[in-house]
Order: sequence, then structure tokens, then C-alpha cells
Amino acid sequence: MLDQQTVAVFGLGSMGYGMASSCLNAGFTTFGIDITDKPMEQFRAEGGSTGNVHDHLSELDAVLVVVLNAAQTEAVLFGENGIAPSLKKGTVVLACATVPPEFAKDMENRCANHDVLYLDAPISGGAAKAASGELSIMASGSPSAFTSAKPVLDAISATVFELGDAAGAGSAMKAVNQLLAGVHIATMAEALTFGMTQGVTPEKFVDVISQCAGTSWMLENRAPHIANGDYTPLSQINIWPKDLGIVLDVAKSVGFSAPITSAALQQYMVAVGMGLGKEDDASIAKVYARNVGLKLPGDKA
Repeated sequence: MLDQQTVAVFGLGSMGYGMASSCLNAGFTTFGIDITDKPMEQFRAEGGSTGNVHDHLSELDAVLVVVLNAAQTEAVLFGENGIAPSLKKGTVVLACATVPPEFAKDMENRCANHDVLYLDAPISGGAAKAASGELSIMASGSPSAFTSAKPVLDAISATVFELGDAAGAGSAMKAVNQLLAGVHIATMAEALTFGMTQGVTPEKFVDVISQCAGTSWMLENRAPHIANGDYTPLSQINIWPKDLGIVLDVAKSVGFSAPITSAALQQYMVAVGMGLGKEDDASIAKVYARNVGLKLPGDKA
């Protein structure tokens, strides 16, 4: 068991729920907070704290903010019911959403005004690794923030990349990762559906390409969703317009051209326009299939 901690996890989606469970498994007193009741009720049934977290803010050692974007992160910390002003001195906030680096720097400064530590801590690894406490974390922040966050980091991650002594560097690295991840998913879908036009089934694509030089982690993880016709949302299409939008905004701010990222973003936007935003991001294959008249596994039409 790791050092006893009292923590709160804001955002019980596929990643946040697993992280909250990992904190429970480490023996921490853990509050799970979400905008919907169902995941909170389930988490409490599994051992999560049952009280109202706003009555216990002064007791928290760490807060994990695992929400969708910068706006939601800011709302948790400094919105109408923002928690930052009520946290005790030295509480550490681990901010895990994909956000612009400048936003992370601003949050660090605003938290410091309340004697709250801030760790810029974007995450990678997917829902399964979140649940098993084996995430990779691209982190930056003060030495004090890293020290205070260590028990929680030990509980939720297999690898912590310490990228600098101030917020922003973690989010910059996450933008690099998301550029690659988003492009890899779109390219996987393009290659798989191209193969179908040549008589290569999705199943055979997975069997062969996953063992060849053209593979990637995203291909091996997402292509089976297409082959199985299962688009249960483990990571939604809706994530990518936001994340690749951040990449392009950062690129624009430094005069950097990112044409491949732009092309991938357009495909995700088409998918959203097709009503696929809440499906698994592997459903971007449906954009390609529609354009050439292919029938994917599981299609009823």
C-alpha cells in the first residue's frame, strides 16, 4: 500500500474512472465526481467515498482533473463552484486533459495564488491501462508538485516522464503525441479501407499488417474494432477535432505548417457531420467506406 492519501477525481469517463479505481486500489480515500449520477453511484458502490466532496476540500491531498478540455478544467478549479480557493495549502492538482501549453501555464499561476500546487499531467494509454494503474504521464511542474503528487502518480501510472519544472512542457509533449495518434488512426482507417478495395478483408489486414513495418500502436488497438464491427466508444471521434485543433492552434502560433494533421482533422470533422461523434474513433473508417461504397463488418445496410 502506498502512502495514505485523500484524493478527488473529477471526471469519471473511461480514463477517469479507471484512475479513480487505481487510487482506491492503492488504499486512498477517494471521491469520484462526474456531471452524471450513474458513474458516481457505481464508484461509491465499489468503495468510493460517499460524502459531498465540497464538504471535504480542506482534507484533500491531491485532485485529479480528468475532464474533456481546458474550459472544463478551468470550471472545476475556478468556476462558479471552483475548488481551488478552498483547497488546503500544498494540495496538488494533477491536470490530465489535453490543453494548450499556455493554458496550463495560466492554471499553474492561478493555483499558486491560492498556495495550491499544479502538475501539468496529460495522460496516455487508454482505458485499460487507466484501470490497471499503468498509464504513461507526460508531466511538468515544480519539484514540490512532483513530490506531493508522487503517491498518486505511483498509483495510476507505469511511467512518468518528468519534462520540466514548470507547467506547459507536459501539454506541449501531449500535443506532439496527439498529432501522431490522431493521424495514425485516420491513416489506419484509410489503409484498411483501401485494402478492402483490393480484396483484403479487415481481418486479414489486422493479421498481416500488425506484424509488418506499417503497424502502429493505434493500428493494433483500433483496427480490430473495425474488423469486429464494434464501435463501442472507448475513445470518441469527438475528441479529435478538439485535440488536433489544439495542435494546429499551437502550430499556427509559431508559423509551423502541419498539412498532414490538417488532412486528418478534416476526416474527423466529416465523421462528426455524419453523426459519428460519440462512436469509437475507429468509426472514422466509415467516412472512407461511404465515399467508395464499401460495406464494413457489422453494417446492416
